[in-house]
Amino acid sequence: MGSTDGGAFRRMLKRLTSDVEVLDADDLTEDSERSGAQRASECACGQEVTMLGRLRSVEFCPQDADASLEAELFDGTEGVTLIWMGRRRIPGIVPGRTMRVRGRLSIRDGRKVLYNPYYEICQGT
Repeated sequence: MGSTDGGAFRRMLKRLTSDVEVLDADDLTEDSERSGAQRASECACGQEVTMLGRLRSVEFCPQDADASLEAELFDGTEGVTLIWMGRRRIPGIVPGRTMRVRGRLSIRDGRKVLYNPYYEICQGT
């Protein structure tokens, strides 16, 4: 058995014995790398970033005049909060959707955040 056959066998064995969430995170990370997007875990505050991931949650936050739509994007390495100020909803922004986002990374309450990011909804999701 050649070295490539051993690698394929190890990947298959990992898929059979790993948790579904771990496999999903691995798939998201691979998709992100193939698309040329940056890993959330490697991005720093103030950096202009492009990320690819899946929305885990979407919620409207009606905080007086500062109402916003907030979503958590997970790219397989880390979650990033997306915040659209002054929006109640955006068609197509729903949990489970795969998206590519771009913007300047900020930190709020110890979490990575993109305010009013440019976004593309990926097809097939």
